[in-house]
Amino acid sequence: MSFLLEVNDLSINFKALKAVSGFSAKLERNKIYGLIGTNGAGKTTVINMLSGLLKPASGTIIFDGKDITGCQPDKIARMGILRTYQNLRLFKKISALQNVIIGAQIHKSYNNLEAIVGSKRFIEEEKQMEQKAMEMLRIMGIESYAREQADSLPYGAQRKLEIARILAASPKLLLLDEPAAGMNPQESMELVQTIKKIQEEFGLTILLIEHDMKVVMGLCEYIYVMSSGQVIAEGEPKAIRDDPKVIEAYLGRSRKNA
Repeated sequence: MSFLLEVNDLSINFKALKAVSGFSAKLERNKIYGLIGTNGAGKTTVINMLSGLLKPASGTIIFDGKDITGCQPDKIARMGILRTYQNLRLFKKISALQNVIIGAQIHKSYNNLEAIVGSKRFIEEEKQMEQKAMEMLRIMGIESYAREQADSLPYGAQRKLEIARILAASPKLLLLDEPAAGMNPQESMELVQTIKKIQEEFGLTILLIEHDMKVVMGLCEYIYVMSSGQVIAEGEPKAIRDDPKVIEAYLGRSRKNA
């Protein structure tokens, strides 16, 4: 079987702290995966290594058949690994449409001089990017906000805007770091349906970090569970839900508080 992403024994230390130790995972194409665990388990550190923000101390990352271990974030993004962050990272004072156009510009072919003089290629590509950006806003259900300043949008719409910007960059692997953070239950369930829709429409592979277990169980086909920097369990949602190690380390707290 050909995997889109193969991660082998990934480890990283922060001074004396072993943040992630021996993380391995294999992601098939066109599937949604979950990465869960308590705060400090190492989930975001894994995402940071996959996206190039951190260089692993050991291990390998093979993406689409190529070894990308230690590559720069911009190169990894152009290859098709795009990610969101726990905290929104929008260009707040420009329009929603302009935010999404910026995502599409990662694949522009015109140079700065062509942009200054307004060459034919520049004009044509800018028009295509605007059309693509509007389509991404429509798919995310927020096209009515296209001309609105990004920070004036409701919080749930801002989260969707961040995903729309990433979709405009034509990802193959989408890394979502707590996309439902700060959302109310209704917004979270709407997000679940939206992620399902874009996964099917674009044939994406998605790796999702999320604390909302309704979101995780409603979306993910396979789940990795981390604790203290290591994977302690992996499997399909039902197996994870019933795993004693997972209940003790993570899900048990949720059930007690339910």
